Amino acid sequence: MKETLAIEGMTCASCAQTVEKAVKKVSGVNEASVNLATEKLQVTFDETQTTIPAIEQAVKQAGYGVQHTQEKETFAIEGMTCASCVQTVEKAVSKLTGVAAAPVNLATEKMTVTFDQNQVTTQAIIAAVKAAGYDAKLVTGEDSAKDSKQTHTQAMWHRFIGSAVFTIPLLYMAMAEMVGLPLPSFLSHAGHPVAFATVQLLLCVPVLVLGRSFFYTGFKTLAKGHPNMDSLVALGTSAAFLYSLYGTIEVIMGSHQYAMNLYYESAAVILTLITLGKYFEAVSKGKTSAAMQSLLNLAPKKASVVKNGTVQEIPVDQVELDDLIVVRPGEKIPVDGVIVEGVSSVDESMLTGESLPVEKTVGDEVVGASLNKHGSFRFRATKVGNDTALAQIVKLVEEAQGSKAPIAKLADKVAGVFVPIVIALALVSGGLWLFFGQESWVFALTITISVLVIACPCALGLATPTAIMVGTGKGAENGILIKSGDALEMTQKIQTVVLDKTGTITEGKPVVTDVYGYNNWQEADILQYAATAEELSEHPLGQAIVDEAKKRTIAVLTAEQFTAIPGFGLRAVVDGKLLFLGNEALMNQQAIDADVAKAAAQGLAQDGKTLMFLAVDGQLVGVIAVADTVKKHSRQAIQQLQARGVEVVMLTGDNRQTAQAIAQQVGISRVLSEVLPEDKANEIKKIQQEHKRVAMVGDGINDAPALVQADIGMAIGSGTDVAIESADIVLMKSELLDVEKAIHLSQATMKNIRENLFWAFAYNVLGIPVAMGVLHVFGGPLLNPMIAGAAMSFSSVSVVLNALRLKRLRLNRG
Repeated sequence: MKETLAIEGMTCASCAQTVEKAVKKVSGVNEASVNLATEKLQVTFDETQTTIPAIEQAVKQAGYGVQHTQEKETFAIEGMTCASCVQTVEKAVSKLTGVAAAPVNLATEKMTVTFDQNQVTTQAIIAAVKAAGYDAKLVTGEDSAKDSKQTHTQAMWHRFIGSAVFTIPLLYMAMAEMVGLPLPSFLSHAGHPVAFATVQLLLCVPVLVLGRSFFYTGFKTLAKGHPNMDSLVALGTSAAFLYSLYGTIEVIMGSHQYAMNLYYESAAVILTLITLGKYFEAVSKGKTSAAMQSLLNLAPKKASVVKNGTVQEIPVDQVELDDLIVVRPGEKIPVDGVIVEGVSSVDESMLTGESLPVEKTVGDEVVGASLNKHGSFRFRATKVGNDTALAQIVKLVEEAQGSKAPIAKLADKVAGVFVPIVIALALVSGGLWLFFGQESWVFALTITISVLVIACPCALGLATPTAIMVGTGKGAENGILIKSGDALEMTQKIQTVVLDKTGTITEGKPVVTDVYGYNNWQEADILQYAATAEELSEHPLGQAIVDEAKKRTIAVLTAEQFTAIPGFGLRAVVDGKLLFLGNEALMNQQAIDADVAKAAAQGLAQDGKTLMFLAVDGQLVGVIAVADTVKKHSRQAIQQLQARGVEVVMLTGDNRQTAQAIAQQVGISRVLSEVLPEDKANEIKKIQQEHKRVAMVGDGINDAPALVQADIGMAIGSGTDVAIESADIVLMKSELLDVEKAIHLSQATMKNIRENLFWAFAYNVLGIPVAMGVLHVFGGPLLNPMIAGAAMSFSSVSVVLNALRLKRLRLNRG
């Protein structure tokens, strides 16, 4: 067997030799080769004689370490019903050596495991889940997961209908004579008690059979010492059924008084109502992932690929890198790529949430699943399969939905001890009524059953994950990708937002803002001469002038004798005239009088603009101002943040004058200017030392350390991959307005979670004492076990429905 291990701590060839010798001494190792450049050890060994952990131990004893490759896999968990189940599965898997994290999401019924593949396998993880009393399956495709959810929902509905067919006549038969409804004489408890009891038994048994999963899972987890919601239901309904069965035998033996003390209808109604609750819960949970499913449905199934000179239609999953793909008007773009021929306008709202189409031409990137509106074009595939932007978005959001917010830890801790406490309370309350309440043991049994059935931790387990699912899905619909539950919770606490200037507040691209003409020169002539000279230059300021001339459709002439003057500007001959274009120092160097432009130049400089002086044949003819312009919605976005009480800080490497000019335009009072890229993270740290929660918004490679340092890093979606990778939240539309929307969404989601947790706790705090008979002590009513079952089911559904309200949340648009 051959394996490759990453070695830590090696610094020279001697280290490599040491590791090789140490590993070769391990019995069963045939060959060991260390590559110092890649810091990798390739080892060939007999797996019947040694193992990877033994080889790792030899490396450690030699004084070095082994870097473990962390794998992340998602498993579908079957059999979970409540928060207690979640705790059980998480604990069972987390105990495995090599497992770093194993959060379980009750709403999606999935577990995301981060583990070292050299120490533990997926089979071992599945075995651990089974040992805990549940079933696990490695998730390989969304379609199968979707089908599984639909199958589960349909199964719940069929089970409910089947149970109701037997439960309704059973309930009627048990209650008819009590409430004055007609009942055939041959079924009367007074005239024919044996028939009365036997028919109820026969009607109840099919309901128990249909609901057998409650008993199978409930008693299995109880036997393993990890009781869950099914355990409570199984104990309660089993007690009711077994007592009724005992009563039926007594009736058959001649003790007819037992005929009116049967609980068959309670057992059947409880199982039927809980099944109905499970059905509604399944339907509601299906809706929570609707945003992700709608994203997945956006991807086209076919692609028109050019093969051997002809266009062939193939399944999109067969598209390969560098394939040439044809897209016609009205078609969806199958994968990510770069246009090589044609022009069009593309609707990218699925990616950015922005409804306006984007103009595309040769060299522009296109994104899979976006809609081609008008023109026809060809593009070369650059990302396919799971590497496309859509696939990455879905993956990011699913990971966020599978993660846990810190607030969920409270629910987890409670759930871990909740069910055993409820079982104890049920037994104690029943015992107290039996021994101190001068009541019959039938009464005590009713109390015990009611407590067991009403105290369901389902609502507790669903409170957090359902809200996170809907919240992150809502964000994805609006172009706000929130990567984790931690990020979702922390964002609402942000007190200070630090904005990078270039590319975040501003467009990040210099443009011509002003043109002043002197000595009878017009703007068009100034731009024509300047653009002609700058066309041969590679300077970004010069490119801004060329772009402005193109924008105004000004024809460019031919420049001769072009010479760049470093630090000053350039010299050229245009249309037979000697031209100098550059800064004021260049004018002074060439003894050109620039006093006529002095007043305008001062005003432009105070606005943070860069000035280009144009002189022709020794005479100043124009001044061109170039600046990085403020984005359209920057000022509005900053005002919205400030209205929320959030402090806004601008961080930039630009000089103080330029930074202050931009800050004044957008309404920022606190400016950190002339900050070197490597010092940005330190500036974030200084603000955090003021005891403030800080969010950093940036788009460049040099923003990555600051994004990591901040409590929340937000990357502008048009920024670099490094910035996006480092961030907690990605703003796909590249608009600052979305910073406020992200905070708004976080606050709304966390409010929803707190509401869910409050009602989940309140339901149990109020419901359990009522079930224990506290009201009955003071002459009040006793809780019927059937009502308890209905209330328990409603509690779970109400929590999910409350989470679904987030789908209607309006994120204020600018």
